[in-house]
Amino acid sequence: MTDARTPPGDQYVQSLARGLSVITAFDADHPAMTLSDIAARTGLSRATARRFLHTLVELGYVRFDGKQFALTPQVLRLGTAYLSGLGLPQIAQPHLEQLSARLGESTSAAVLDGDEIVYVARVATRRIMTVGITVGTRFPAYATSMGRVLLAGLPAQELDAYLARASLDALTGRTLHDAASLRAELDRVRAQGWALVDQELEAGLRSVAAPLRDGEDRVVAAINVSTSTHAHPELPEGYVDAVVAAARAISADVASAGLRV
Repeated sequence: MTDARTPPGDQYVQSLARGLSVITAFDADHPAMTLSDIAARTGLSRATARRFLHTLVELGYVRFDGKQFALTPQVLRLGTAYLSGLGLPQIAQPHLEQLSARLGESTSAAVLDGDEIVYVARVATRRIMTVGITVGTRFPAYATSMGRVLLAGLPAQELDAYLARASLDALTGRTLHDAASLRAELDRVRAQGWALVDQELEAGLRSVAAPLRDGEDRVVAAINVSTSTHAHPELPEGYVDAVVAAARAISADVASAGLRV
């Protein structure tokens, strides 16, 4: 569905938008749904949702067991096309592997997509969140270390628009969830060149991130390292320097490749 704040142009195809809304209605909390569930989540009528669902079934993107609909692995082709064209995961992956081996922690790369970050590369050592993280996982940008370096890298007008519209929920007792405090933190992140988020997305999770820049010095992505506060009550010495150094190395490769994300 189109954003209510942005009127669609004359090239807008409503049927395509509705079909995509059916696909994106599925998520980790709703992996399988009835027709009524999908109609409710998309705002479509049952008849319209049924037509789109059965078209997606015919195309192989959705399966139906007689009661519930669910996505099939073929949906991954849509994301793979983006990742293959992006090039960033291939450039970042060896650096993330080296960083993970050096620190013994999980490392990731993400880009900003609307008000969320989406993971585009990952090296996992052990699961430290209640939610499993894979390529394609999304989190609200304001409560994540990668999201904050990406937000800090936005042009001023885009950041103002984000802060005006974003729903800043208190995900834990430590989450920054008012626009003024978040803006001040983003100013600090921009000045120091890295972000630390300590148990703001989930209790027990701490993360350090640094920005990836292209050849024109624009922030185009971010990398992070995540650790458990139970294993490390304090952030281990050298983590920030290691993440910043890895980000600079990836940025140099991105610039050399002339990559535009």
